[in-house]
Amino acid sequence: MHVDMDAFFASVEQVDNPALADKPVIVGGIKNRGVVCTASYAARKYGVHSAMPALQAHKLCPQGIFLPVRHERYRAVSKKIFTIFAEFSPIVEPLSIDEAFLDITGMEKIYKTLPDYACRLKKRILQQTGIHASVGIAPNKFLAKLASDLQKPDGLVIVEYGRERQLLEHLPISRLWGVGTKTAEKLNALGYREIGDIAKTTIAVLKKYFGIKTATHLWQLSNGIDERQVESERSIKSIGNEETYDEDIEGKVVIERKFLALAGKVGWRLRSKALKARTISIKVRTNNFVTYTRSVTLTEATNFDAVLYDTAKKLFKDLHFVGKVRLLGLTGSGLVHIEEMSLFVNDEKQIKLYKTIDAIKMKFGSRSITKAQLIEKK
Repeated sequence: MHVDMDAFFASVEQVDNPALADKPVIVGGIKNRGVVCTASYAARKYGVHSAMPALQAHKLCPQGIFLPVRHERYRAVSKKIFTIFAEFSPIVEPLSIDEAFLDITGMEKIYKTLPDYACRLKKRILQQTGIHASVGIAPNKFLAKLASDLQKPDGLVIVEYGRERQLLEHLPISRLWGVGTKTAEKLNALGYREIGDIAKTTIAVLKKYFGIKTATHLWQLSNGIDERQVESERSIKSIGNEETYDEDIEGKVVIERKFLALAGKVGWRLRSKALKARTISIKVRTNNFVTYTRSVTLTEATNFDAVLYDTAKKLFKDLHFVGKVRLLGLTGSGLVHIEEMSLFVNDEKQIKLYKTIDAIKMKFGSRSITKAQLIEKK
């Protein structure tokens, strides 16, 4: 089972403010250089969609109601939803803040029918959060995720065993997981326009144009084959934050100040997941859209804001960058759990300090405590 909330961020805003119901609500994209995070279905009728530049969204839907992103509120609602998921399946694999796979294999004794089970789940979510969910049930993950998207919003599509190819046959190849614009263009040029077209060919033929790995992937999905298991705990590869600025920034002092803010966010996220990072990376995008990345692997993994900040400063200094910056990013990778840390490093004072900071943030919100350097002068 794949469960996906409908226009999640916008739906939360409409639940919190009923006056926004059925209105073209657009979360994010308030400032000219931002991007849309989520658009309600009323806004989507104007062509607005996620990841669209703010300027374009304003042109397409000038009457749209643009709202700021409230991550903490969305996380709180997400927590309720995932608590419900856990009641309906012992194996839940999160994909994002508002969607997940649920393995319902062997649970036939619990539900009367598949539609009944799905409807019960959808009803629980709606009752406890006020948000509609779309559900897809199928023999595998690819088909379940595809099915959940076919009848949005408030959809329910069930793909029975033996009907996999029937569902896929006339869908566009863009529906295949992993097929982007370039791959789609190449497939179209070869005469493949519907998923059924690929299903009718062979891996050997596809291999001539895409290589064995991609050829196998395309052919298997086109025939409804996906052997991936639902995994309740996915390995997190990295944790980071990046920010695009409303106006280009420049100068060592200003840029280091931005890295200080990013270090606070990344450190907080690492500690909240009981993780430390061995490798620290920075990302710098200029006003001309040229992107630079630099990274270093530390002798000891860290989740301390100060270490992340000092490392970012050094990486930026070694870049010898001069000019205006549009975007900065800071990421920690090579993650290890805190209990794996070296026994010979004595950071007891620092650990206590960050525990106190994190406790304040947990109780009063992530913006309740900050570095003095980050307070805007008025």
